[in-house]
Amino acid sequence: MAAREFAVAPQAPAIGQPMTRAEGILKVTGRAGYAADHTAADPELPGLVHAVLVLSAASRAESSTADLPGAATAAPGVLDVLTDFTGATLPFPTGQVNFFGQPVAIVVADTLERAEHAASLIDTAALNATTAVTDLDDPAAAPHPAPKTPDYRRGDPDGALRSAHTVIDQRYRIARNNHNPMELPATVARWDGDRLTVFDKTQWVQGTARSLAAALGVPVDNVRVLSPFVGGAFGSAGNTWPHQVLAAFTARKLNRPVKLVLNRRQMYSGIGYRPTSDQRLAVAADPDGRLTAVVQDARTENARYASYEDDITDLPKVLYQSPAMSARYRLVPLDVHLPTYMRGPGAVSGAFAMESAMDELAVALNLDPIELRLRNEPTANQAKGLPFSTRGLPACYRKGAAEFGWSARNPVPRARVENGQLIGLGMAAAGYHTGRAPASANARIDADGTAVISSATSDMGPGTYTSMAQVAADTLGLPVGRVRFVLGDSALPKAPIHAGSLTMASVGSAVLTACATLRDGMVRTAVVDPVSPLHGAAPETVTVRGGLLSVGGDTARAETYQQILRRRGRTSMDTLRDWSPGDASTRSSTYGYGAVFAEVSVDELLGTVRIRRLRATYDVGTVVNPRLAHSQAIGGMVYGIGMTLLEATVRDRRDGRIMNANMSDYLVPTNADVPDLDATFLDLPDPATGPIGVKGLGELVIVGVPAAIANAVYNATGRRVRDLPITLDTQL
Repeated sequence: MAAREFAVAPQAPAIGQPMTRAEGILKVTGRAGYAADHTAADPELPGLVHAVLVLSAASRAESSTADLPGAATAAPGVLDVLTDFTGATLPFPTGQVNFFGQPVAIVVADTLERAEHAASLIDTAALNATTAVTDLDDPAAAPHPAPKTPDYRRGDPDGALRSAHTVIDQRYRIARNNHNPMELPATVARWDGDRLTVFDKTQWVQGTARSLAAALGVPVDNVRVLSPFVGGAFGSAGNTWPHQVLAAFTARKLNRPVKLVLNRRQMYSGIGYRPTSDQRLAVAADPDGRLTAVVQDARTENARYASYEDDITDLPKVLYQSPAMSARYRLVPLDVHLPTYMRGPGAVSGAFAMESAMDELAVALNLDPIELRLRNEPTANQAKGLPFSTRGLPACYRKGAAEFGWSARNPVPRARVENGQLIGLGMAAAGYHTGRAPASANARIDADGTAVISSATSDMGPGTYTSMAQVAADTLGLPVGRVRFVLGDSALPKAPIHAGSLTMASVGSAVLTACATLRDGMVRTAVVDPVSPLHGAAPETVTVRGGLLSVGGDTARAETYQQILRRRGRTSMDTLRDWSPGDASTRSSTYGYGAVFAEVSVDELLGTVRIRRLRATYDVGTVVNPRLAHSQAIGGMVYGIGMTLLEATVRDRRDGRIMNANMSDYLVPTNADVPDLDATFLDLPDPATGPIGVKGLGELVIVGVPAAIANAVYNATGRRVRDLPITLDTQL
């Protein structure tokens, strides 16, 4: 099955226009095909069977799986029960149980219902459980340094704390958050000899192809991964998880196409999560509110069998000017499965502590929280010794405050009461580093004057299909309706992971580069052709508008892409181009920024917090599509509301069992929780990031939300909240 291609409704100019999603109609009419939509009726999947994982009910055990199948093997429709995974390399040792929910068997049957029934007959309690350590605060849990995040120190922060005029020194705790995208993890695998085709939910088709090849011992060129649609991921599909490997392993074992879909409960232990974090964050200031020291000491939970670093020390190092700073990050290995990226990874957790401490410092010094931040605006990235490429954070404060009505805020807690509800206003700064990575794109113009642009990136919701078409249209001088963008196929030109706000800055730059090269090649072809109206013109004088190439806009000396191709007897012309950021990261420090403002109401009798308003202003460089950018921002705010007020994974410390692994008990925001959200953007392109001037948006938009809400709760109640989520039973 080939990757999908879509046309975008014509509108010009393209970049900067709020165009609707290219694939939107397909999604809302149910015609967008996701991984789990593939069935035995697909002609490319003859004989498709269903696999269901059987998961461990213990967090640690000396595994003896030989006797597990039992009655399952004789159940109706069962084709096989696999307990020996020899031939597949998994991220954990398969001779033992390493975490609750580890796959220990695979049941394969002719229908999903029969596979599920047979799997229910297998009792994993028969495994010999041993003592497990599953809690961050367990005395047996031993922290160790994070290999990729070395300790950082400048100046004498300890001495500055001792001698400071004002010190805020507190601990901040954030509960584990589980991913809950609409689309469940799903993999359909088919072998043709030693060649593997996989229909998958993934944020990185080429990364998944490489991981599957390594895990199954086949050349990477023999693996093709297709993922044209992703129904939300937020980092959850950035890694290749055990179920993906096991689906392909099972298909090879049975020599039949296999479909494996995790259910919601299995997903909670089958993919990663935002790890529980505990931080000490101290800030010290002189009487004028200028920081003299920042100290951060953080730890997060981790698996024993592999390592994930949710670096929460980045923002406190660079967000404010301070002559002294120390940051230390430790991982705590436990008998749990591996954490992973979750929207705003590291940054949102670090910002919660930093921005809560800054608000508390503002109260102690009797300063407006924005004024305190402006007094500590840095002149450069002190941690790296680099100038900022652009830094629009002060402008975000001012614009956001004016739009929100910050000047009406009463700094005295409990001063505003409406209908028996305490009303509070709070704000926080946000930042996220701008990531860029090498990428490639192919650009092609066909004989009918349409263009097809391709790269092996993904679209999990930000609008990649649409925004890439906008960049290509402007570069080629075509209406957007004559441009199609193709993605989601590992056979396409290389692209980095669709995560970390990398995509537009990286793949978008490759698209622009390829389209500019193709356009210039068509121009050169025309100006050297004696028959062309453009013959003899200097290439730099030729412009392209609406698909018409002309000399300085002179329609008497003009022709179309179609005419150039027709005259040369060609059906198309294309070019493949690479783009790389080079050494840009060594010359300047690049971040996206935001100022987030929250208004909350608190019912003291019920102990409930409700969001009344959230507003934010962002500096994200060039905004390619304001409609899609606004959608991203609103989505990040909703995500932040969940993290702040609702979301927490509840576990039984005895065995690591996740007690609320369902959408009934694991709470996420609903429409009633998000009444009034809005976001605006600065017009501040950043040329240091690449030819488009974008900074990235998807991660940034959650970063300041939890702190802004918590600070608003303080303004409403006078009670400082330092643990998330803010709930009646733990905080109020």
